[in-house]
Amino acid sequence: MLTAPERLRRRAAQPRLVTLARALSRLKSTVTVMNTGAHPDDEHNEMLATMRHEMGMRIVVACSTRGEGGQNTLGPERGGALGVLRSREMEEAARALDADIAWLGHGPDDPVHDFGFSKSGPDTLSRWGEDRTIDRLVRAYREFRPDVVIPTFLDVPGQHGHHRAMTEAAERALALAADPAYETDGLAPWTVTKFCLPAWSGGGDTYDDEVPPPPANITVRATGNDFATGMPFWQLGEVSRAFHASQNMGHWRHPGETQWQLHRVGANAQSELLDDLPRTLVDLGPSPYLAAADAALAQAVAAFPNSAAILPALSIARRAIRGAQQGIAPEHAHRLTRKLEELDAATAIAAGIEIYPSVSSASVAPGETVDLIVEVERGTAQTIRVTPITSAAFAPTDSVEISGDRATIQLTAHPDAKIENAFRPDWENLGNNGNVSLLIEAEVNGELIRFSRDSEEDLQLAPAYTVAINPDALILPLSAPVTKTVAIKADITLDRIAIPSAPSLTIERRENTFAVTSDVLLTAGRHSLPLRVDGAPAYGITPIAYPHIGRTRFARPLSLDILALNLTVPDTKIGYVGGGSDRVGLWLHRMGADVTELDAEALAGDLSTYDTIVIGIFAFGLRPDLKAATQKLHHWVEAGGHLVTLYHRPSDGWTPDTTPPRPITIGSPSLRWRTTNPAAEVTFLDPHHQLFTGPNRITAEDFAGWDKERGLYFASAWDSAYAPPPRHERRRRKAPHRLPALGKDRGGPPHPHEPCPPPPARQARPRRLPPDGKPPAVRLTCRPHNREPALPGSRATWCSSP
Repeated sequence: MLTAPERLRRRAAQPRLVTLARALSRLKSTVTVMNTGAHPDDEHNEMLATMRHEMGMRIVVACSTRGEGGQNTLGPERGGALGVLRSREMEEAARALDADIAWLGHGPDDPVHDFGFSKSGPDTLSRWGEDRTIDRLVRAYREFRPDVVIPTFLDVPGQHGHHRAMTEAAERALALAADPAYETDGLAPWTVTKFCLPAWSGGGDTYDDEVPPPPANITVRATGNDFATGMPFWQLGEVSRAFHASQNMGHWRHPGETQWQLHRVGANAQSELLDDLPRTLVDLGPSPYLAAADAALAQAVAAFPNSAAILPALSIARRAIRGAQQGIAPEHAHRLTRKLEELDAATAIAAGIEIYPSVSSASVAPGETVDLIVEVERGTAQTIRVTPITSAAFAPTDSVEISGDRATIQLTAHPDAKIENAFRPDWENLGNNGNVSLLIEAEVNGELIRFSRDSEEDLQLAPAYTVAINPDALILPLSAPVTKTVAIKADITLDRIAIPSAPSLTIERRENTFAVTSDVLLTAGRHSLPLRVDGAPAYGITPIAYPHIGRTRFARPLSLDILALNLTVPDTKIGYVGGGSDRVGLWLHRMGADVTELDAEALAGDLSTYDTIVIGIFAFGLRPDLKAATQKLHHWVEAGGHLVTLYHRPSDGWTPDTTPPRPITIGSPSLRWRTTNPAAEVTFLDPHHQLFTGPNRITAEDFAGWDKERGLYFASAWDSAYAPPPRHERRRRKAPHRLPALGKDRGGPPHPHEPCPPPPARQARPRRLPPDGKPPAVRLTCRPHNREPALPGSRATWCSSP
């Protein structure tokens, strides 16, 4: 349950007049636009804000993945936890846009997931399942019935493979969605009227479209400011975009964009986006009911903010639309149904009805109960009845008529309810989201209206116990038997918790701990031992809380992971400067290294006691104290210190000439400076370099079984003081030219190959000595981004980990 200050701040962020203006502006149009993308933050927020808030269109964002394979500039969430975080960010961004979301992928365990960077659309569709992906888009078209579909990106070489896959799938799904012979569990066929591509390049700091964009034949224009807030529409879009904070989105641009050019596929002549579309109710047919409804809606919008004049106009429009439903053409019936839902939502706000649903606890265990608390401001409503709408995890609950200003309803989770994460198939701007929401029926001026409200926090299923294991991973040597202890923190007795033994691994329960003993037959590699509670898989809960998304969590089955290998840890003192985006410091400690995490005070202190300092991922962009200590670190390196810098992007506080001890330029656009194939051959330029020969030998075998891309954010230029020991081989391969999905409509000459070109010759140049003939004080080591850094043995090495 939200705290009182949290509730007050949330209420202050939703002024009633702005909320009413938003509800009324929905009534201006009967057009639906769908914007397709591959990740949360792919939507084109500024253009969509104009379409929604100026033009009144319904906006749907179709997103294929939860972004779980991406990066996080806010904190430590990775994988599934990052997918939950970015899903919540997408929901809040959609709330700011007043848009719906159609999710195609449902988290890291679903085939359609964010598996990391790709340069190939066909490869992406192959991994997602080509038929599966297209089928899910067909279902989204038939469910949301968009008149216009606009992919955010072009399907061209130089673009992210996930983006290319979604654009290709979006086009291929059009014909299937309109085909009555294609079955989708009762969803009726739907024909999308316009398929429009962006008539702008997707190139920039990250991508590098090799084919020019198609010619523009439609221009979307913002002609003024939002009448409710006075903000330009581009600002409303960036307000929405700022909710993607884990991706460092949301920027102030002055002046912002006011027009966006599109290419309607299959059309050559210039036209307007709304040409040939039913813009308003009167365009749906000659019915006098539709004309009366349209006039009444216009009257209601013009009456803002006078609720006394708005309510009668909405009442007339409601009766007229119901009269028109009898003779409406089948292809337009959904528009009237949607308009009635929007009418009821606007009526509730104009009538001053406020419903605040909250839960007594943000989580409930299977078989247990929780209170749903409903607080009511009645406004002009004569009666109010609420019905909890719950997921299949909960027992059905009867509706309750509220005669006062508050009611409490008990909800019970089924004993066999599954513990799942919040990867739901869609999100609706009118409510009815999450495990628990409310359907409200209210009588206003003698008419019954229905609308939905979501609970203040999503109610989630959680285990009836709390169990944590520390550490959750061990590194065990192969050379000799060893016993290590893991601690169990739980609110249940230890005899209910079990960790099964495995070959060459013996598990012994002790008081509040488990002892793990290996023998000499333990095989090298990773061993995962699942925790069980009362014979069932044990779950751990990772809380996720940020101001822009509120509180949520990620649930995962608990296990003890064991990495068996022979590892020599040199006698060296390491300082680690983390930015919250990696766990390298933790893993150095687990290796047995003498590592100290350096906070602002330590960075400002004496660094001479450290042999090596490791700069964490993105840290220069996240730690102002690190930026302030840059010159001090340079002096420390010149004095013999060994500085290891994990990967950064050009935007992460990185100034090529001043951030590193000697100039290093990070390649841009980054698509050209990354190797996405995890099996790409690795060539050692100097296999006898001391970094590779000891204290732990590194060979080509260490690059086998790689996960995700081989490397990224490679340097494009550097000072001659640096030397690059390894190289990730980026071969040019002959491949038949694959025209963009829309052929000639895309424009541009055929492109002979799609792999990235090799890096400039400068990248592989031999090391040169400075003019004084002395060995350089600084060396460059390029290490792949998802390896932990090798414990340094050289005296002074700069590691730009691409």
